[in-house]
Amino acid sequence: MKKFIVNILLVVMLSVLLAGCSSHNKDEGNVIRIAFFPNITHSQALVGKAEGWFQKSLGNDYNIEWKMFNAGPSEIEALFANEVDIGYIGPVPALNGYVKSGGDVSIIAGATQAGAILVSRKDLEIRDVKELNGKKVAVPQFGNTQDLCLRYLLKENGLKDVAKGGTVEILQVANPDVKTLLDKGDIDAALVPEPWGSILVKEIDANIVLDYNEILRDGRYPTTVIVVRTDFLKQHPDIVKTFVKTHIEISDYINNNPDRAKTIVNDEISELTGKALSKDIMNAAFGRITVGYDPEEDAVMEFSNLAYDMGIYKDKPDISELFKLQILDEALAK
Repeated sequence: MKKFIVNILLVVMLSVLLAGCSSHNKDEGNVIRIAFFPNITHSQALVGKAEGWFQKSLGNDYNIEWKMFNAGPSEIEALFANEVDIGYIGPVPALNGYVKSGGDVSIIAGATQAGAILVSRKDLEIRDVKELNGKKVAVPQFGNTQDLCLRYLLKENGLKDVAKGGTVEILQVANPDVKTLLDKGDIDAALVPEPWGSILVKEIDANIVLDYNEILRDGRYPTTVIVVRTDFLKQHPDIVKTFVKTHIEISDYINNNPDRAKTIVNDEISELTGKALSKDIMNAAFGRITVGYDPEEDAVMEFSNLAYDMGIYKDKPDISELFKLQILDEALAK
């Protein structure tokens, strides 16, 4: 009898353990990992995170895990490693990720446009791009969206990076460090995204050389797009449909309620980074971005051609399958 009871208890314990493991696996399979930056150019992510929009849309069957990044390449690596499913990211890292992986990531929507300015230090008034000749200019990261924009501007004005035999020294400087270097005179100019551009103008009297609508295509180029792992899109099209639909709703909410949206975004940035933006900087920065969902395919194509011309890509990339916009088009049609 004792042996029988022990066996029964072992069976019960094993059943409980297996049930626990099954539940654990089920929960992990229902987690949607969304990547974002703590930046106003990722406003839909910040509003959606703070107000629970995406979680409400997906319902109780799925749990959202938010993953914060500060640079596009690290987010792309997380996508490659199957640690992220959907992400807000710059168009150039998205493009690089697609080319590098042979199509493992796809762009499914746009998020923000423009949102970057070219400034010079307060004691150096530069009237046009040609006057960057012989100067030191900072960008946040080599090969990112602002870097390609700067190199495009230099090319259009007959200038080149010193690394390519030209006269303009392009430096990779993290956005928070640009302020110190520009104020000390260690660099002459910088092409930076918002809110850093507005911070430089407000806090160290930087001069605006080119405003947001003078950098490229009158400001009609993406600063942030939405990417998805191509396998995830194939396996979970309904989840991606819900995500895109919610992204559109949040975009419209931000445009229809700008003051409330700014407050939500600023509160979220403060919580994530420990520092809120002043109201005037927030207003100036928001005035330089366009919130929406158009990924501006032609502009991304220009980025691709420019990257090839610069030698970033050995062969001219075929990006004909980079965009998967059917879900966006269907959602907008409804």
